[in-house]
Amino acid sequence: MVRDVSDKHPLYYEAKLQIRQPTDEVLVYVEKEITQADIYIAKVDKVKNGFDYYLADNNFTKSLGKHLQEKFGGELNLTSSLFSKKDGKDIFRVTILFRKASVNKGDLVMYGGDEYKVKSMGKDITIFGIKNKKKLHIKYKDMHLLRPKED
Repeated sequence: MVRDVSDKHPLYYEAKLQIRQPTDEVLVYVEKEITQADIYIAKVDKVKNGFDYYLADNNFTKSLGKHLQEKFGGELNLTSSLFSKKDGKDIFRVTILFRKASVNKGDLVMYGGDEYKVKSMGKDITIFGIKNKKKLHIKYKDMHLLRPKED
């Protein structure tokens, strides 16, 4: 259910969705999901390496972040800060950061001197050794250790 924000300030928002290193496909997906859910966008800022969307629904924004990670693979960070109190209840604003992974499912990569194939991308990156047949799980915060395979 979409919350009515007609009585709120035009720049009212509950959550900030930060998209970093986005592909066109990621941006189209984000815009489509926001439009389909009829979520109010207070503003969109273009920043050095992506976009910040100021949205009027915390729960939707959290859900969208999880869907981005499942669909495209990447780092997902959620933070919240106390914004206000209303009727004795704490009101929080959340910030969701999604940073698209530098590799994609099916890519050949080098890790620790060995060649691997990216098998899946969910909560982490799963790679499978071409020669050593090892299966490894790489955290997104360590994705900088994966190097594209040079031909």
